[in-house]
Amino acid sequence: MSKPKGGTKGGPKGWKDLPMGGMILEAGNAEKYNTGAWRSDRPIWIEENCIQCLFCWIYCPDSSVNTKDGKRAEFDYGHCKGCGVCALECPSKVKAIVMVPEADGADPGILDRAKAIANKMAAAKAAEKDKEKKDA
Repeated sequence: MSKPKGGTKGGPKGWKDLPMGGMILEAGNAEKYNTGAWRSDRPIWIEENCIQCLFCWIYCPDSSVNTKDGKRAEFDYGHCKGCGVCALECPSKVKAIVMVPEADGADPGILDRAKAIANKMAAAKAAEKDKEKKDA
C-alpha cells in the first residue's frame, strides 16, 4: 500500500510542506484567518457607557473594534481573540466594555449582566478611592 503524496502535487500536505511557525509570509494576511472561535472570554460593548474615546480601537491588537463615521461600532468577533485589552484600556467611569465568558456570549440577557458588572466595578472603584481618602 503506497502513501498519498502531498505538497506540490495537489494532495494533502505533510508536515515538511508547512511553513515554520511564527512566519508571516505576506503582509496583512490576518484578515484572511478567523481566529475568534478559540477565545475563552468575549468583550461586550455597553453603548450608553461609551465616551467615544476610541482607546479600544487604538489598543486592540487584532483590529477587532470597528468604527463607523468616526465613532465606535460593534466588535468583529470573527477576529477577536478575547485578550481583554479593550476592556482594560476603557477609561469610562462606568466601563463601556466588559469581558464575559465566551459560553455566556449568546445569552439574550448578557447585555444586562454586563451592565451590572460594569456598575459593580465602578462602585468598587469609588469605594476604594473613598477608603484611600480616609486613610490619607
